[in-house]
Amino acid sequence: MRRWLVVVLAGALAAGLPASASASAGGCRVSVPGASKAVSVCLDDLTTTGTLASGHTVEADWAGLTSAGLPTYGRVPGVQVDGYFPDTSTANTNNGWNHDSQFVLRLPAHWNGGLVVSGSPGVRRQYANDRAIGDQALAEGYAFAATDKGNTGAAFYDDGVRPGDALAEWNTRVTQLTLAARAAAVAHYRRPVTRTLAAGLSNGGYLVRWQLENRPWLYDGGVDWEGTLWRADGPNLLTFLPPALRAYPAYAAGSPAAHQSILDAGFAPGSEFLWDYHYRVYWDLTQRIYREEVDPSFDGSTSAGTPFCASGTPSCDADYAYASRPASVARAVERISLSGRIGKPLLTLHGTLDTLLPITRDSDVYDRMITSAGRGSLHRYYRVEGGNHVDGLVDAYPDRLRPLGPCFRTAFDALGGWLRGARPPASATIARPADATPADLARSCSLG
Repeated sequence: MRRWLVVVLAGALAAGLPASASASAGGCRVSVPGASKAVSVCLDDLTTTGTLASGHTVEADWAGLTSAGLPTYGRVPGVQVDGYFPDTSTANTNNGWNHDSQFVLRLPAHWNGGLVVSGSPGVRRQYANDRAIGDQALAEGYAFAATDKGNTGAAFYDDGVRPGDALAEWNTRVTQLTLAARAAAVAHYRRPVTRTLAAGLSNGGYLVRWQLENRPWLYDGGVDWEGTLWRADGPNLLTFLPPALRAYPAYAAGSPAAHQSILDAGFAPGSEFLWDYHYRVYWDLTQRIYREEVDPSFDGSTSAGTPFCASGTPSCDADYAYASRPASVARAVERISLSGRIGKPLLTLHGTLDTLLPITRDSDVYDRMITSAGRGSLHRYYRVEGGNHVDGLVDAYPDRLRPLGPCFRTAFDALGGWLRGARPPASATIARPADATPADLARSCSLG
């Protein structure tokens, strides 16, 4: 995003005026400052129940992120705006636009004055948070805005010029959408935004962390649902995925030493029943595409390595050793690294059986970083026993896994209470209640 756009939008917000023309409050026509395209429509229901029926969401964007038992909400009428900001990449095919930097903005008819902004998890597109985050925000009266982060799909690393460009763009696009959505809301409702919250899961959780560290003046607080940890000196996913990839074939063949190697990489004892799925679906692909983004020279002219290559194969990602790579790789990661210096209240959730981003290599570390940075009073950290990285797997293992979606809903409300002066429960490991059924856990979660 060009610097001039930030300046123009910031000036408009400071003045309490819209940065471009807009229809009267409650109308169906909404302008989004800086957008190349914005298509708005009044809908009877902005939640996924309604947008699925009307064709204003894409279920594939959010499939598998929540458990089937996560409760739905009642009808929320309002305006939906779909559009995109100027960009040169074209991987996002939503709305038939073949254009990245797509966003969705939903403005409920009964507005509480707040705005929730979110970036997509993984390499998904702008509707990815509709079910996990957007439904609750809208049902509680918040406007909701989400972005595809500026590049989508498994080949996101093709975007940009320098290593790290594509990942750095994610942060810029969230800032861009936050400014534009606030200005659009001011114009639409004809009154100021009173509260702006950041919320996201996985890569979206990373974006919450980064925004509260680097753009705290834009937000009042955030909820980080198992955000990805990037640190130039580790740990990061390029330090713990290669050992797991290297050891898994031998583990599957029965090797106790290989089993221990995966545990030593950070994956939790008791998560073994998830390893095969994650090896096939997440570990290999994640390692290759993120390594390609920050270290494209590792495999020469090959694009994102060789899938499921055996250790010993030339330029195999199973043998990737982040610490021994050239200093330029650490510099690329440094561009997106976290510091722990959050400037606004943050609630973090992470499952103890997360088998993509192991809790001991991610949020446990980030919690210590925040404390070391002297910002511990702004942080609450809830370790959820039995939680995995995606709640969709809860439906396959209802007696072994616990969904984090209900815990996010509780944390979201706890953040609102915190901003009103009610301190949330102390950081804790949240045990699975002994008498709770899977149906109970799908509906509720107590943090204290």
